[in-house]
Amino acid sequence: MARIEIVMPQMGESITTGTITKWHKAAGETIELDATLFEISTDKVESEIPSPVKGKIVELLYPEGTTVDVGRPIAIIEDDMNAAVSAPAAKAAPAAAPAAKSEAPVAAKAAAAPAPAPIEDAGRRFYTPLVKALAQEAGIPMSELAGIKGTGAAGRVNKEDLEAYIAGRGKSTSAAPAATAAKAAPAPSAVPAGGTTVGRTEVIPMDNMRKAIAKNMVLSKQTSPHVNSVDEIDMTNLVKFREKFKNDFKKREGFNLTYSHFILYAIVQALKENPMVNGSVDGDNIVIKKDIHLGCAVSVPGNGLVVPVIKYAGDLNLTGIARQLDTLANKARTKKLTMDDLSGGTYTFTNNGSFGVLFATPVILQPQVGIFATGVIKKRIMIQEDDSMAIRSMMYGTHTYDHRIIDGEMGSKFLASVKHHLENMNPEALF
Repeated sequence: MARIEIVMPQMGESITTGTITKWHKAAGETIELDATLFEISTDKVESEIPSPVKGKIVELLYPEGTTVDVGRPIAIIEDDMNAAVSAPAAKAAPAAAPAAKSEAPVAAKAAAAPAPAPIEDAGRRFYTPLVKALAQEAGIPMSELAGIKGTGAAGRVNKEDLEAYIAGRGKSTSAAPAATAAKAAPAPSAVPAGGTTVGRTEVIPMDNMRKAIAKNMVLSKQTSPHVNSVDEIDMTNLVKFREKFKNDFKKREGFNLTYSHFILYAIVQALKENPMVNGSVDGDNIVIKKDIHLGCAVSVPGNGLVVPVIKYAGDLNLTGIARQLDTLANKARTKKLTMDDLSGGTYTFTNNGSFGVLFATPVILQPQVGIFATGVIKKRIMIQEDDSMAIRSMMYGTHTYDHRIIDGEMGSKFLASVKHHLENMNPEALF
């Protein structure tokens, strides 16, 4: 049998390190080809990394929470010689593998020890983003999740625990007492692990993604003078169309038709009419992008937002945009996004309305020069042109733009263009 070194993968050209956030297997256990071996976090993305081989895990060279250079060995697997090895992710180790260096404590010994009691504090319990995303998809509230027994490190509920629970859901009432107790005292929102509590103060270290978000937001505000133009948009016709068409669309495509799909399509048309907004600043030069690569902010439970990019959105019809967005959103929530999915955006959309917010003033994603935000759709009594009153489904739209190259006139014209396309599009002709 060959001993295979598993190395820290490179998640993008500019990525030089990765942090091991979770091992899914312990030393001595066997793992199947393409089964999840560990989770990593970089300053760009969080991902689950599959095993490139099938075999027995000999050694885990680093514990969870360690930041490791790209290309450095992090685990050794004894290949059973029945599965192909993925060359970029694994390489054969010497017959007698060298011991891990002192700065890289071996995690295998810790993994062999009995698991400590679940980490809980005043009803709080830590769940990985993957577990929370799966629970959300299955319609399992946090109160019910709190009643599931975990077999992971420190008693955490892992993916296998949740899948087993979902498979047996409704067949047994064994989890009912715990769930009932949790409902009687609802648990507060989960907070990241690793924090310290002193008296009534809790200090939580930022993870890599939150550090990157903080750095990028400050940089954007320092780089671009932000200006916001806001207008209300009548979504009544689209609301009626979606209500009539959504079941047929779900049956045909396999996912839900959302208002974001219409908004993204309208933004693309407005970018075609206002190409300067699809540009960037390079020193004293204005760079106009001929292709529209439309970023769309996606909420990742427990980890803020990521912005995957719909490539060549200007060449897609509404269905094409919807399909790409669904694929990217699913990859984001299951940690399958690649650096290519997250790079190259020329303009960004964020839907704050999904959180019930009336409107927002977002921060521009550099080096782009604009971002469009929408609020919740609400029924309001509106005065029509003939002075009559009518109940309409209204939504606020905000265009935030870089005043270095987009002045108020151009920024407002772009917003007016998005509004026009949303209020006047014939959705039946767009699918």
